[in-house]
Amino acid sequence: MNNQAKSPRVVVIGAGPAGLTAAYELSRHGVRSTVLEADSVVGGLARTVNYKGYLFDIGGHRFFTKVALIENLWTEILGDDLITRSRSSRIYYKKRFFAYPIEPVRALLDLGLVESARCALSYLRAKAGKREPEDDFETWVSNRFGKRLFEIFFKTYTEKVWGIQCRQIKSEWAAQRIKDLSVSTLVRNAFFPQSNGDKNVVKTLIQEFLYPRRGPGMMWEKTRDLVEQRGSRVLTNAPVEKIFWKPGGVEAVLAGGTRYEGSHFVSSMPIRELIRRLEPAPAEGVLRAADDFHYRDFLTVALIVRRKNLFPDNWIYVHDPGVKVGRVQNYNNWSAEMVPDPETTCLGLEYFCGEGDELWSMPDAALIQLAGREISSLGLAPKDSITDGTVVRVKKAYPVYDDTYRHGLSMVQDFLTSVPNLQLVGRNGMHRYNNQDHSMLTAVLAARNILGAQHDLWDVNADKDYHEEGAEITEEEVRLWKTTQPIVPSRIGN
Repeated sequence: MNNQAKSPRVVVIGAGPAGLTAAYELSRHGVRSTVLEADSVVGGLARTVNYKGYLFDIGGHRFFTKVALIENLWTEILGDDLITRSRSSRIYYKKRFFAYPIEPVRALLDLGLVESARCALSYLRAKAGKREPEDDFETWVSNRFGKRLFEIFFKTYTEKVWGIQCRQIKSEWAAQRIKDLSVSTLVRNAFFPQSNGDKNVVKTLIQEFLYPRRGPGMMWEKTRDLVEQRGSRVLTNAPVEKIFWKPGGVEAVLAGGTRYEGSHFVSSMPIRELIRRLEPAPAEGVLRAADDFHYRDFLTVALIVRRKNLFPDNWIYVHDPGVKVGRVQNYNNWSAEMVPDPETTCLGLEYFCGEGDELWSMPDAALIQLAGREISSLGLAPKDSITDGTVVRVKKAYPVYDDTYRHGLSMVQDFLTSVPNLQLVGRNGMHRYNNQDHSMLTAVLAARNILGAQHDLWDVNADKDYHEEGAEITEEEVRLWKTTQPIVPSRIGN
């Protein structure tokens, strides 16, 4: 690759985990690239926001994977800046807090004698006879935990996240998402906790995770610096306006008013936007497929509180239908360096919404007031202790798996056969509700394809091993890695 005349000219769209990982993997082999990012900062959904010196994460990014290659990348780039954190989280329900992962004995004690008896009877009734048909999320969970436990620990939060009722969500999502979680598993883990070193550990039950000391954006800022030191360019404020193509391949990208030509292109931008920016417009069927992709949006209200040691959790799931907030992050407990004043706390209240709906459209000041009222009503912080706040809105945070996305993906995959020098990677690039390690792995394999490999990014081939300077992805690691990826529910009737 030292012969620059023959070296690939690579354009990467997006400077999130996928895009920057692709650029980094290429740079390790002496291949330079140009990375185009629409935002003013790098990191995408895994960026760190800085508000008056207070750092906060968008959604809480635990660094946990069962693939050694990905963990090696984290440690290679961050070194001592990657710290080990103990996981602490709870569920808030009816003015009480319950440990999560659920500790059955303690949960029953906290629920009280009457409610515990109802839960036990409900569980025994479920064990005595399954409800049929088992087509929806509510029925599937109730059959395994009982209706009462479903209503307490599953219903409200799930409906806040996805904006539809649990009885409208197909049971396949539950079967895949929580297949390893059961009452017996929870009881066993309460007495014999699983360790992170156990390859079969249920991800929900992990007790520790890695985290950059100044938030996940630190990982991607360092990655940017490294690829730039190796001769690549990472350009921010460069939104893609047009993607020039013809049968046989993409020729160039117009971003921020500048044309960038290349021999290979890697895209992590949302598929819907990618299709609409193709020039000339693709066939009518492909163009219509842009409408097949839908998303769930998200916003965080960060509150600065003049108190310390408010509560021990990294995050709290809010299963209370009386408030709109779905989850509360305590950034002090992710890393002490996230908060510049140790006498204060920075809390992140997460709201799941849709672009243009009532929550999304509320003015920032109104959202900060709403968050202040709700955090006070939850008993987590006195309202008069809140000194400041800010709002961050995130479009397309969750790709939705509905009745149309499969058709859209099929059309896009067929189209990609006519432009073999374009590869799609990452969460929105592939319309996959994945974890950070999946985005990174697809990017590593895309980079290796540019270097001469032939990996199918849409279906990691578990029959192959992937080698590079001693780094290997084994069949077992691929299998385990797949078990850590979140699944998106789909609506019944779709």
